[in-house]
Amino acid sequence: MSSKIKYKNPGSSSITRFERIHTVIFNHKENAEILVAEEIKNLIEKNNKKGKKTVLGLATGSSPLGVYKKLIDLHKKERFTFKNVITFNLDEYYGLKKDHKESYHHFMDEKLFKHIDINRNNIHIPDGELDKKSIDKFCKDYEKKIKSCGGIDIQILGIGANGHVGFNEPGSNLNSVTRLVKLDYKTRKDARLNFNGIKNVPSSAITTGIKTILSSKRIILIAWGQAKAEAIKNAVESRQNVKVPASLLQLHENVTFVLDKSSSSLLTRISQPWQVGQQDFDNEMITRAIHWLSIKTKKPILRLTEKDYNQNNLSDLLVDKSHYDLNLDIFNKLQRTITGWPGGKPNADDTHRPERKNPAKKRVIIFSPHPDDDVVSMGGTFDRLVNQGHEVHVAYQTSGNIAVSNEEVLKFVELYEDFFGRSSKLTDDIKSLLFDEKKIIKDSRIRKIASLIREKESLAATRFIGLSDSNVHFLSLPFYETGKIKKNKPTFADLNIMCDLIKSIKPHQIFAAGDLADPHGTHKVCINLLFDCLNKLKKLDFMKECWVWLYRGAWHEWESHEIDMAVPLSPEQVLRKRRAIFYHQSQNNNVMFQGDDEREFWQRVEDRNREIAIIYNELGMADYQAMETFRRYHF
Repeated sequence: MSSKIKYKNPGSSSITRFERIHTVIFNHKENAEILVAEEIKNLIEKNNKKGKKTVLGLATGSSPLGVYKKLIDLHKKERFTFKNVITFNLDEYYGLKKDHKESYHHFMDEKLFKHIDINRNNIHIPDGELDKKSIDKFCKDYEKKIKSCGGIDIQILGIGANGHVGFNEPGSNLNSVTRLVKLDYKTRKDARLNFNGIKNVPSSAITTGIKTILSSKRIILIAWGQAKAEAIKNAVESRQNVKVPASLLQLHENVTFVLDKSSSSLLTRISQPWQVGQQDFDNEMITRAIHWLSIKTKKPILRLTEKDYNQNNLSDLLVDKSHYDLNLDIFNKLQRTITGWPGGKPNADDTHRPERKNPAKKRVIIFSPHPDDDVVSMGGTFDRLVNQGHEVHVAYQTSGNIAVSNEEVLKFVELYEDFFGRSSKLTDDIKSLLFDEKKIIKDSRIRKIASLIREKESLAATRFIGLSDSNVHFLSLPFYETGKIKKNKPTFADLNIMCDLIKSIKPHQIFAAGDLADPHGTHKVCINLLFDCLNKLKKLDFMKECWVWLYRGAWHEWESHEIDMAVPLSPEQVLRKRRAIFYHQSQNNNVMFQGDDEREFWQRVEDRNREIAIIYNELGMADYQAMETFRRYHF
């Protein structure tokens, strides 16, 4: 069956003219997961009726998890059997025992195999426990087994941030087959959270090759989230290149990339739809296009000419308005986002201001997923709100205790012992657990000390800004308190804690982290909880006067066309923000989970705040030292 029958492309081929691989974008990944699972199920049932085996190539990681869950659901509800299914997994870490919690043997068993009726003899996964002398023969035999089964009918793939598929890292040969490979540093770095540090991540793996993957009859690559966007763009729109292994899938005649809005966000049809014949320009699209044109031509908005529009596929914008009127409209719109009064300016005309002037003194809640996101992401605005007399409350949604290193906890335990001049069985027990600095301890006593460290750091920062301790709320949402990197799913208990706080304060403004690119997912959980709260409370009278402003975390900034409020920071305010961040000492100097960026938080934040100020200047605004930006969320 052709992939294009099952996953339809947009009506016009011009929309996908930059794309070299059949690519389908879904608004909701659940819908995509159902379609992929149903395609697999239909093939299995079709082959079962013919008495044929179905051979599946399987991947690990977060991308296919939803598909596996849907397959389990379909198996249980529709009672179709996996007894005639043979599976071959793409890869396995070398050096891990099969029962290691991060081995792919363990992953596949937990996420799929133990929930279905597959014959265990039909499961094939590379063996990471082999001695090196046996690897070559094992790899050759693995290839022979695939061929002897008639080849892989459907191969499921994920994609690494560097474009790898399986563990075929950049530079992998087109003719590569199953083999032992050295893992790219970036791949190991991406896996470090699961292994409690990069030192614990295996340096090698056994993987099927590019040639092996391309020999499959059907390939479905699944990618979710902003972190995969650059790799997807390079794989789909660039020419075939061994530096981006996924781009070699362009050689296959029956491949589909299944994406969500975030992972597809850098594709031309999404990021610059006017380049592919986009005709329907709404106000946001017009703003985005003109900001893009200004940056591309290196001209301020007011200096854009009719020729600039015509030469860059934006002539459609000139049908109803002249370039002069368009420039002025977008210039004014951008200029009106800038305000030094994030709580509204009293006794001023607020017709074109981002915030209302009334009430002059507002009740404000700043929701901070971790106990430093408030000052890291909006420290200058936080400072302004307090100094301008608003009743500001900060709500730290999680304890953040997982991000406190063992050595940091040990420092406080030893301080306690030295101060009192004695040790105890408790301190001795705790110190014995802390010897391994790379290990994340689940012990509740240690997690409690880590929570207290972050609480006291937060209070030091909020006191510096001028906030009363009574206005600081440590919610310690239960979903986070697992003692593990992978948290529990949020429940009504989490939702009720947040809703109760909102009902007690009755805010006129809520600021919250709208950053869905957080490497370890806590921001995403916290913002979704807020959205659920808003939906639950929206009919209450006080909520009619509540405006919600979303800030971004330390990883990404809003695009200029997305910004509804920009708060400029003077050089002095930048230094005050830096000092507030420094109070979070446990998170400075090689913080445990800082993502791919090696800079310390204060450095990346100052660079980010400066960069958005530069973009505003390039678009034609004044040259500010730095800016914090917000997008209004309408509920």
